[in-house]
Amino acid sequence: MKYVTDKEAWEGRADCISCTLRNMVLFSGLEEKDFDKIHQPIDLYNLPPGSVLYRAGDMGDRMFTIRTGILKLVQFLPDGSQRIVRLVRATDVVGMEALLDQPYQHDAVVLQATEACSLPVAVVRALSDTSPKLHRELMNRWHRALSEADAWLTELSTGAAKQRVARLLLRLVKDQENSECTLFSREDMGAMLGITTETTSRTIAEFKRQSLLVETSSNHFLLDIPNLERIAED
Repeated sequence: MKYVTDKEAWEGRADCISCTLRNMVLFSGLEEKDFDKIHQPIDLYNLPPGSVLYRAGDMGDRMFTIRTGILKLVQFLPDGSQRIVRLVRATDVVGMEALLDQPYQHDAVVLQATEACSLPVAVVRALSDTSPKLHRELMNRWHRALSEADAWLTELSTGAAKQRVARLLLRLVKDQENSECTLFSREDMGAMLGITTETTSRTIAEFKRQSLLVETSSNHFLLDIPNLERIAED
């Protein structure tokens, strides 16, 4: 793994009690007394783009909750090509298969600079056994991950290239207050959508000409959401 470890308070343990995202992350339902049961470090990793958080097939003893940034979950096809099956962002939890003593199913690769908290599986299991809120939150996270995977299959793997690109762009700004987004490489976008890099590049160029994408700075764009929604639904 290529990462830089930044261990915060509690002498190597991330300061979960005062975490600004605490109401949205996995431990949101825990009370202060529950943190007394955490006897292993919960480390905060700073991950630059291109870093690998974990690889498919590795047996892991940790899950990860994402504080900031974006990662891609990658599966490799028999011909050696890659398919990006999902993006994970702030408050998402990845590596949950480790709870079942299963190897990681994907390569988790950083697309944009990311902060991730490393959660020992033993800690999560112990807390889940004693905290119904945490157990319920784990089930919610499983359901959210499945729903997101279903959405990628139904929205981003069907339809014409223009529809797929439009749907991806709309997902990138979903739940945001504005329509600004940062695009990934055309190769990555093609791997997300099941289309070629060349088709992705042509489609993005066409969207720029039509002012559906307006570049505000290098690789940062404002989206014309109404017209992209029209294309996505055609």
